[in-house]
Amino acid sequence: MLFKARSAAVYGIDAHIIDVEIDYSGVRLEKEIFSTVGLPDAAVRESRDRVRSAIKNSGFDIPTTRITINLAPADLKKEGSGFDLPIAIGILGAYGALHAKDLSDYLLVGELGLDGSLRALQGMLPIAVAARAKGIRNLIIPASNAREAAVVEGVNVYPVQTLLEVRELLNSASFGTLAAKPLAVNTTDLLDEMQHFQHDFKDVRGQHVAKRALEVAAAGGHNVLMIGPPGSGKTMLAKRLPSILAPLRFEEALETTKIHSVAGVLDAELGLVTHRPFRSPHHTISDAGLIGGGMIPRPGEVSLAHNGLLFLDELPEFPRNVLEVLRQPLEDGTVTIARAAMSLSFPARFMLAAAMNPCPCGYFNDKSRECMCTPPMIQRYVSKVSGPLLDRIDIHLEVPAVQYKELRGGTAAEGSAEIRARVLGARERQYERFTVEGERTKGTARAAARPIFSNSQMSTQQIRMYCELSSDADRLLERAMQQQGLSARAHDRILKVARTIADLGAERDISVKHIAEAIQYRTLDRSYWS
Repeated sequence: MLFKARSAAVYGIDAHIIDVEIDYSGVRLEKEIFSTVGLPDAAVRESRDRVRSAIKNSGFDIPTTRITINLAPADLKKEGSGFDLPIAIGILGAYGALHAKDLSDYLLVGELGLDGSLRALQGMLPIAVAARAKGIRNLIIPASNAREAAVVEGVNVYPVQTLLEVRELLNSASFGTLAAKPLAVNTTDLLDEMQHFQHDFKDVRGQHVAKRALEVAAAGGHNVLMIGPPGSGKTMLAKRLPSILAPLRFEEALETTKIHSVAGVLDAELGLVTHRPFRSPHHTISDAGLIGGGMIPRPGEVSLAHNGLLFLDELPEFPRNVLEVLRQPLEDGTVTIARAAMSLSFPARFMLAAAMNPCPCGYFNDKSRECMCTPPMIQRYVSKVSGPLLDRIDIHLEVPAVQYKELRGGTAAEGSAEIRARVLGARERQYERFTVEGERTKGTARAAARPIFSNSQMSTQQIRMYCELSSDADRLLERAMQQQGLSARAHDRILKVARTIADLGAERDISVKHIAEAIQYRTLDRSYWS
């Protein structure tokens, strides 16, 4: 007797549909013999013991015969414990414990406990997306994963807790009506919920130039490097940066949730990432921890920060080899991890915020303290951050020590709500601009590229289209390029920042003042790294 069920396996952040075929010979033996084929890993091979106990503890018998389990396609390596449920259902269906004979419209995923209960798995959102793409309408999964999968429209998600519950659900479907209702999640309400932040910019005294620079960075999604003495407020500013970032759009939230689901860090109660991620790894992190890796490649910190903020405090304290792996994601927005078994790509389109001291003692160029470092010590310290990496950071910002009068002043500082309102206005203008372009290029090769949501993500063609300069602004930029020896990459990033500054002022054209402010944010690398 042959019975077929459908399941899925996750590779990277995408899922592939797997056909689970169960056949038993009918020849009576002293005990049942399981044989699993189709490149199963150890977790899949061990499923026979979990499935055997789950079926028996659910009140069913397993025929004492040879049972062959095939996971197709056979050339894909199968990993994880998510095949327990479809294998158990396939065995029940093969010897007649199910009324349903055709399960092609159902996708089953779940790990079984020995008592027949279902446990949660990682990567359920990519599985729901794959089911919708293949036209599979019904998804039967553990209740703990239900909200995560239900954010995908066009798929009916049925949360279940035991193997018996799954059998009853499928049997009821064979009579024309399902015994349960699919779980519904309103994603619009989730994303529109009031976002609360622990930190607020009103706590920051002084640092008006730094606040302005961070506002520009948040409005365009630009990378920023803060240099200043200890205690000047670099970390304090960075921790408040998420409070002025624009909220996630649904497309961004879905892609971010897929990564967090695969990594196993998703909040099961929410089911959807509703805030932009903020990741702040310690400087002792390895290159694999930052970029991702392992025998089975898993996303690293740069991918967990996708569509959010990656904050690297004490930047020169990170090992140089760790910092250098940031080059590809900062440029391309993706990370490719190649291993002998497979090569996977993870999205890594994040905003980088970094902080560092100007020298080992921290007081170089500080008016209140004398620096004890020699020029070779200072040069050796700052050279830990390479020129190519520095060239990929749009805004270089000096954060001086706060004066006593500013620290004790009674004037209330501008809060995050006011700054965020201006950032949202600029982001809305960018979204409208790129949406109009998307409609205009629909059906062309350019439309096939992934959508962009901020100025920092503009391609070279889009920079030429949206960053036209007047003759005066063009001369100013040319003079800055020649005097400071800026690269072609720096040229493009200055134009992107200038476009963001113009958007903050609700101005259509980039003027001289916008270019001048953008150039001002590229001068520190000539002071410290020259």
